[in-house]
Formats: sequence, structure tokens, C-alpha cells
Amino acid sequence: MTRDIKGNQGGNPTNLSIMETPSGFILIDKPPDWTSHDIVAVLRRITGIKKIGHAGTLDPFATGLLIVGIGRPATKRIDEFKHMPKQYTTTIHLGATSNTQDKTGDITQTPNPLTPPIETIQTTINTFLGKQQQIPPMFSAKKVKGKKLYELARKGIEIERQPNDIEIFSIDLLNYTWPKLQIHVACSTGTYIRTLAHDIGQSLGTGAYCEELRRTAIGDYTVENAQPIKSITADNWQTHLTNPL
Repeated sequence: MTRDIKGNQGGNPTNLSIMETPSGFILIDKPPDWTSHDIVAVLRRITGIKKIGHAGTLDPFATGLLIVGIGRPATKRIDEFKHMPKQYTTTIHLGATSNTQDKTGDITQTPNPLTPPIETIQTTINTFLGKQQQIPPMFSAKKVKGKKLYELARKGIEIERQPNDIEIFSIDLLNYTWPKLQIHVACSTGTYIRTLAHDIGQSLGTGAYCEELRRTAIGDYTVENAQPIKSITADNWQTHLTNPL
């Protein structure tokens, strides 16, 4: 964006062109095995802009919508997106548990788990609707006394965590074929879907962990309108700005 400034020095008008750094938000469909920081680092190289931040971390194994603020005006507004409700589609693996509550951890098979019928599955997931408290997992980026929990967890240290106030607005059963359970969840910010999967397994008596996780929406922004990171280039990134500032 170019702004022309006309001034008067010594009676002679002057025209100055000041280049303003473009700013706005890019919706990225994060691929698996990329960290949210990886996405930010690539966009810094592509745009040449250092002031870039994202609205809500996705685990490396997870995919889906990541809203990235480009430029200082956008990063100042990033908290607006962080506090919006989220939607996820997740595949839960029943009959086993994981120390990270997802497929990346140490998996322990549940001895002789019962195979619950779909009616029991539906009744159980419905008990997780509404406002509740959820204890954040040890393998998370949440900080306690300045320490990230996952840093302690990797050292074999487990500490007491205060529960978060969360709300599950809806849980839709998409598919169930033992041992795989697929659901769609709409929830408040601060909800850990990995922990929800673990807790569902505990309630069923089978154990469970999160096998696949995809964020489909943040507020009114959906993954259908997001771009693969590999499609963003130095020549086209400005055309993908949402709400340019």
C-alpha cells in the first residue's frame, strides 16, 4: 500500500511515497507433522515480515485451521480469535491409552476391553455436553509457574494442575466401528480434545486416546476457506489476506 504525503518546505510542494507494510490475516490449513511455529517461520521467510503470530496452537500431529496474523496491526488483534469458540473433528481410538493422550505417546493396550454398543457410546458422549472443568494434560504448552507442562512431562515429572472452565456446545457422532470412534465437537476456547478423548475412554471403561484431530472452524472462519501452506508464495501471499488492515 502506498500513501502520498504532500508537504511544503521553503514554499516548494513535495510528494513523498511511503510504503506501508501490508497487514491482515491468512487462513492456513496446517498439514500433519508441522508445528504451528513452523507455519509462522515459513510465512516470515515468504513475506519478509517478522511480526507474525497465530491464534491458537495446533499439536504437530493435528491438521486444520490456523489463523495467522501478518504485521503488527494484525498481531495486536490476534487475541480476538483466540477467544472464539472452536470446532474439531476427531478420531478416537478405544481400547488403549496414551501418556500424551494422543497417538504420539507411549500406547498401553487395555486388557480385554468390552466393546460398547453404539447406544452406550451415544449416551456417554452426551454426558460431556455443557459447562464443566477439565484438567489440562501434562503434555501441553500450558505454563505453570513459568514452566511449560510438556517440558516437565518429558523429564517424567507430573505436577498438580488447576482445572480449566470449559464448555462443550455439541458433540455429534459421525462414525463408530470398534475400535475407532469419530466425533465432531464444538467447544469453548481452552478445551483439550485429547483430554476429552481420554475422558470418554475412562467413562466407557475401555481407555482411549486421540488418533486424529482436525480443527474445522474458529468462530465463523472455516477450514474450507484456508490455504495449504505450500500454496503461499512471495508473489501471492497478499491476495490471501483476510480482513486486510
